[in-house]
Amino acid sequence: MKPPRSTVLFAILPCLALTACGDGDRAERLKAAGPNPSLDALMRVADADAGARTFGQCLACHTIGKGELDRAGPNLHGIMGKPVAGGSLRYGYTAALERVGGHWDRATMDRWLTSPQRFAPGTKMTFPGLPDPLARADVIAYLEREGRSR
Repeated sequence: MKPPRSTVLFAILPCLALTACGDGDRAERLKAAGPNPSLDALMRVADADAGARTFGQCLACHTIGKGELDRAGPNLHGIMGKPVAGGSLRYGYTAALERVGGHWDRATMDRWLTSPQRFAPGTKMTFPGLPDPLARADVIAYLEREGRSR
């Protein structure tokens, strides 16, 4: 059975939005971060607006507005600094993620965004991860900004 057209459009719209919105200063930002940049160096050149565009992929499963309901994944408003597997009181986290422990800081979020399955084997998060370290830094900058706003 074919999925409804609206479901297909909802699934591909974030991808289309990402390709339509370029990151014209990406090369300059990478150059400013230096060769083989650390996460700290990438965070110094991170662009929260670029992170918002990349986060468009996440909107299929997550919300980020203060007080918005969880979807297939938890609401991520203010996630930075919260306990891993503890950002939403209403969301049912997997035991795999609960075992990780700690709090969502930049380094932890970077590892999670690199590969959720490697970070917490057995997690139900199906997202394969972001291989681009600058894109991860941009998303982290976006999560930090959105956690302070609204």
